[in-house]
Amino acid sequence: MLNSSARSRLLALALAFALLTPAGVALAQAPAAVELHQPANLGDLKRELHRYHDGGDYDRDLAAVAGAAQAYVEARAGQVAKPALVLDIDETSLSNWPQIVANDFGYIPGGACSLPKGPCGSHAWERSARAVAIAPTLALFNAAKAKGVSVFFITGRDETERAATARNLRRAGYRGWARLVMRPSGSSTPSAADYKAPQRARIEAQGFTIVANMGDQPSDLAGGHAERTFLLPNPFYRIP
Repeated sequence: MLNSSARSRLLALALAFALLTPAGVALAQAPAAVELHQPANLGDLKRELHRYHDGGDYDRDLAAVAGAAQAYVEARAGQVAKPALVLDIDETSLSNWPQIVANDFGYIPGGACSLPKGPCGSHAWERSARAVAIAPTLALFNAAKAKGVSVFFITGRDETERAATARNLRRAGYRGWARLVMRPSGSSTPSAADYKAPQRARIEAQGFTIVANMGDQPSDLAGGHAERTFLLPNPFYRIP
């Protein structure tokens, strides 16, 4: 005959076994497989973006695209009259990574820029002229100039930031560009392409052949007026 202590242990074992029976098995299983339509988790995506940027893949991808652009520009430079290269600035020629991280991948246009913890207002950051060069783009810039190619910057930055932007480009190592084209103060377009493509057409109207146009947004490249386009990686933000 079982004593009270043994009966208690036996009862506990029976209850534990019950959890593994069909009636209780759901308590020990993962959630049921139900088809969901939600996008990827934002927190997971942010961690993946940090790994992509900091782990070397981003730099390798930048170098691959800019290297292909450089090979094409160098090959075409002596084959056309007045060859030209068009470059975007943000995340193409200059890196805004400290500001991006400080804002946790959000866009904060106004206010002061407090680094490293943030927030960092976009306009304050740009006026500080502290962005560093994207090295493969700077190499492309210098190689193009060595081949007699005129380099034009076309940026979505406002005309009021011209002095700071030119100062930042020079500090980062860009010297001797043909023109810095900036968006007229207070203007806006549904897409950056609606502003940038006509600017490239104006360059062509002056007799230049734009052999390559490189940017980090599809809207930097849309609208034609370039022999070849080169899209740099930028999973950090999108500009229509």
